[in-house]
Amino acid sequence: MRTRNLFDPKSNQPFTLSRSRFDRFLNCPRCFYIDRRLGVEPPSGPPFTINSAVDHLLKKEFDQFRLLGEPHPYMQEAGIDAIPFADPRLDQWRENFKGVRILHEDTGFELTGAVDDIWIDRKTSELIIVDYKATAKDGEVTLDADWQIGYKRQMEFYQWLMRKKGFQVSNTGYFVYCNGDRSSENFGEVIKFKVKLIPYVGDDSWIEPELLRARRCLEQTVPPEPVDDCKQCSYLHDMKSLDI
Repeated sequence: MRTRNLFDPKSNQPFTLSRSRFDRFLNCPRCFYIDRRLGVEPPSGPPFTINSAVDHLLKKEFDQFRLLGEPHPYMQEAGIDAIPFADPRLDQWRENFKGVRILHEDTGFELTGAVDDIWIDRKTSELIIVDYKATAKDGEVTLDADWQIGYKRQMEFYQWLMRKKGFQVSNTGYFVYCNGDRSSENFGEVIKFKVKLIPYVGDDSWIEPELLRARRCLEQTVPPEPVDDCKQCSYLHDMKSLDI
């Protein structure tokens, strides 16, 4: 059971809340409360190390064009009139456990999120939030699956954070989606990826109301009721019902 970074309703100090923990609230307020108030974190799955490697290599590649002040060929092919945004704070904004940070006065939350990349529109000077994704599936990658709502919320949260930092941010962000090609006859120690830039028009109007709800959730003296589609809450409920 964790004893640090727990929410104390009597404290007047800012409470750090990452994007992923905020998303946990959106998925299941009960799991969020048990984690951030009681210190019991839900079990996590294995790390996606291949995805992390793709992420790391994309950052290095886009950084080469950032130094040149030129658009990456992916951007040119997609007709995006932008270049990678150069800012000395970018390394911190990308780093887990640091990231972009703002204090939300209405809740007392210090909100954080680590962006993958930021571009800048050469006509409007608006910042463009960019997120890298990697998968391996037959057919074209899209954002149409129900579970990808988390990707969209992630994009909108980063757009909101950068606006709170005082930047002009485009409503349109991009997912650099890398799809591993499974059609090769053999492995040969190489996986080829098809890269697709998928635009997404974000709407961050939901964030402020949900932050207030998250604050009220943590101020309760007992955990909220589980949501119907939370697998972890369902698992605990079913385990308690077994006579073993």
